[in-house]
Amino acid sequence: MQNFEYCTPTRLLFGRGVVDQLPEVMKPLGKRVLLTYGGGSIKRTGLYDKVKQLLHDFVIYELSGIEPNPKYTQSVVPGVQMCKEHHIDVILAVGGGSVLDCSKAIAAGACYDGETWDLITYKVQAQKALPIVDIMTMAATGSEYDSGGVITRTESNDKLGYIDPLLFPVCSLLDPELTFTIPLKHTLAGVADAMNHVLEQFFCEDHTILNDAMCIGALRTLMTHVQRVINNPNDYDARAEIFFTCTLACNNIFSLGNSPSRWPLHAMEHTLSAYYDITHGEGLAIITPRWMKHILNEKTLERFVTYGTQLFGIDASLPAQQIAEEAIQRTHDFFCQIGIPMTLTQVGIDDSRLAEMAAHTQRVSHLEKAWAPLTEQDIEAIYRASL
Repeated sequence: MQNFEYCTPTRLLFGRGVVDQLPEVMKPLGKRVLLTYGGGSIKRTGLYDKVKQLLHDFVIYELSGIEPNPKYTQSVVPGVQMCKEHHIDVILAVGGGSVLDCSKAIAAGACYDGETWDLITYKVQAQKALPIVDIMTMAATGSEYDSGGVITRTESNDKLGYIDPLLFPVCSLLDPELTFTIPLKHTLAGVADAMNHVLEQFFCEDHTILNDAMCIGALRTLMTHVQRVINNPNDYDARAEIFFTCTLACNNIFSLGNSPSRWPLHAMEHTLSAYYDITHGEGLAIITPRWMKHILNEKTLERFVTYGTQLFGIDASLPAQQIAEEAIQRTHDFFCQIGIPMTLTQVGIDDSRLAEMAAHTQRVSHLEKAWAPLTEQDIEAIYRASL
């Protein structure tokens, strides 16, 4: 078991009606608010009007139109400028993980005199950040309970994770009823994203029985309850269990004491969505079973046996190789069954830039240092197998 340091300072308010507590949460943080949100769904659902009414005593400036795979030039830079120009005290992010990820970068950039990209690329360490509060409307990224985000710079095809302990939200308000109206495509992609957050932590060298149990429990929760949501989008208990599992899945609690894995699935998918702007969770689902098949060997076999027997209930008396191969197939079949596209061709990616993307992934992420090492050629082979 590895040494670790762990701190999650974010306050969680979870359940029906928690948004009503927003004024009490915001009051100690200041009067001047930057309200960030995406394409307008919060206006269609009435959440925008509710937030404005709750904060009628605050001075509110708005940054709208934050995209999935949030863009540095289009959203982060204008947000930083607004914070500096209007002397913002606190950022309120309302929407999905992309809105919150973007808001985290803005929070750091607003307190830095130089180029915000310097912070995102770790050329400079942030010394201060604006406080962030969020109202999440989608279960997926877990950004509401961690200190990281992912930002895309279109000009260079970079999609980079940015982590800083200053960027934990002060408070996250999570009402599962707000996820009822999420389109099925994005509900499924969110579940796939959260499953991959768990898998990235499960597949590692040094691991514990406790962490294995938490990972398997989280995967089982997501896989069971997404079926219920498909049948009934307004199933509160299913939505609530998915939401809370997504919240826990990316703040490292499932990997405390484990050795690091370098998150190869996310590294490979970030390149795909940087180049082609595809839905992150769909890209992850597509490459996951292909990555699994590619890395299956004597070193990794034990992990796949544990995965297959504990998650899918595959007969432990079968040969280990058979268990592993069946577990990989069942992973693929699950994503197919719930309706996620399972080839890159289906999401508009052909073979014309695979080698270029593999080189880009390796240059940014150095997956030769992963638990199951990947060369540039390995990455390209996984992309090609995913076509």
